Amino acid sequence: MIIRLLFLASIIGLISSTVYLVLVLEASRRFRRAPRTRMVDPASLPAVTVLKPLHGLEPYLERNLESFFVQNYPDFELIFGVRDANDPALEVVEALRRKHPDVKTGVVLSGEPEYPNAKVFALEKMTPHANSPYLVITDSDVCVSPNCIREVIVPLLDQNNGVVTCLYRGLPAGGFWSRLEALGMSIELPSGVLVANMLEGMKFALGPTMATRKDVLDQIGGLAALGQYCADDYVLGNLAHASGKQVVLSEHVVGHVAMNTSAHASLTHQVRWMRSTRFSRYAGHVGTGLTYAMPFGLLGLLAGVLMQNWQLGLGLFACSFFNRTIQAIAIGSFFIGDRESLKLCWLYPVRDLMGFGVWCASFMGSEIVWRNQRYRLLTGGKMVRVESGSHAGGVVGN
Repeated sequence: MIIRLLFLASIIGLISSTVYLVLVLEASRRFRRAPRTRMVDPASLPAVTVLKPLHGLEPYLERNLESFFVQNYPDFELIFGVRDANDPALEVVEALRRKHPDVKTGVVLSGEPEYPNAKVFALEKMTPHANSPYLVITDSDVCVSPNCIREVIVPLLDQNNGVVTCLYRGLPAGGFWSRLEALGMSIELPSGVLVANMLEGMKFALGPTMATRKDVLDQIGGLAALGQYCADDYVLGNLAHASGKQVVLSEHVVGHVAMNTSAHASLTHQVRWMRSTRFSRYAGHVGTGLTYAMPFGLLGLLAGVLMQNWQLGLGLFACSFFNRTIQAIAIGSFFIGDRESLKLCWLYPVRDLMGFGVWCASFMGSEIVWRNQRYRLLTGGKMVRVESGSHAGGVVGN
């Protein structure tokens, strides 16, 4: 009886993951065939303010920040936000300001955050200093090509569009675990976003790079409306969509550094992210379990062994392995343009199995640690600070 259940679970999982792969491939095909960004006379492009919160030194910080100093855009400014003047990231900013004196820049000291989400608090302090109603909000661990601002701003010229967001490819900071996490960024995440975009349209944004306008922020209640949430990017897109504005998935793909170089740092970071997803959109998060292939391939292999049918077990395992290899090549390499995804397509099945483990761990507890502060997640994705000494199912993350 148990063997039959194992075999049945394997078949169901392999069917669901194969259906998911077909949806991913079709979603990527449709996105590529969609109308491209319209051409705009450079003289008609509006001024833009790039808001970039910083928090300490990170791998490749100088390279990431400089990619915004060299944008091919006629009129833009960069505003950096830190908690205090002693943040070492300011030394990198000052060096880049000397290197690119023609770029308009500013620095805002936000002080200690008053919201659970420190990034949102910093953005709220930075926004009044923006000289343009067009805003590009981007993380410090993002590296972009020179046409990024142009590509994310043009769709916002249509007043029906309220937020523009970007897919990203993973950039490993060094080591096996960072490389494995970067594979997930280049393959797993864009796959899910593309399918969501095809089936129901974009109702959320992706935090590494988001473009919007001040009038959109005013319409959703300002940045303060995001301050209580862990997944502020999801909430920004969701509120903008609910207000009647479209969320646009840009053609531009940014680079996102996978900073965690140890197994502990990488896994706990991913569990924190997965746990916040569970509280932000529970039904979709539960359904994610059926998109993985390798766990069901292993179940099939085990069932085959117990049934003394090695050929069947190996066949089911091979189906799951090639399922994920095809996804890695099609999405990571050809769609996202990550060369590592082609070289390491054989390794992505390992990442798929690890992702399933992270997904399971996301259901074990309701607490996270973010920037050395413990929070408890609530239904809907809000979070509240937990007093020192309190404990319950937490996970450390950066």
